[in-house]
Amino acid sequence: MDAAQGRVLEDFGSAALRRLLDAFPGDVLATHAERGDATAVVDAARNVEVLRFLRDTAGLGFDMLIDLTVVDYAGYPDRDGPRFEVVYQLLSSQHMHRVRVKAGVPEMPCQIDSCVAVWPAANWMEREAFDLYGVRFRNHPDLRRILLYEEFEGHPLRKDYPKERRQPLVGPRN
Repeated sequence: MDAAQGRVLEDFGSAALRRLLDAFPGDVLATHAERGDATAVVDAARNVEVLRFLRDTAGLGFDMLIDLTVVDYAGYPDRDGPRFEVVYQLLSSQHMHRVRVKAGVPEMPCQIDSCVAVWPAANWMEREAFDLYGVRFRNHPDLRRILLYEEFEGHPLRKDYPKERRQPLVGPRN
């Protein structure tokens, strides 16, 4: 990629963030765009509206949810904010640009609104985040474990999960 293409990527990311800031002035808590990496930190109470805006707004068209994951900041002494962040990676397939949206989620209650109504593909991604991190997605159509068995205790990707923990043994189901 030459310098001009890099500028175009950065300009599109910056423009998307500016439009987001204009539409949600009190709900976009922070932004940055560097080398085509556009990121917005948003109020978790408005995550679905922000995601819908990025998908439906003409000229933006972030029509694909590439990934949804969670970051656990337990043990970060300089961290000022909620323990968890739900991270959405979005792609505009028309413009071939990406944007990242982050929403902080406290340890208690560890929940955020589901975006399955915006992107049906979020169904399994949210189930995975619930299974491994314990983040509950309100209004999810089928929030249950997807990778681990039902009797598994805890959420193994949390930083405070004891790696030596023994799990209940389960036998074959008849």
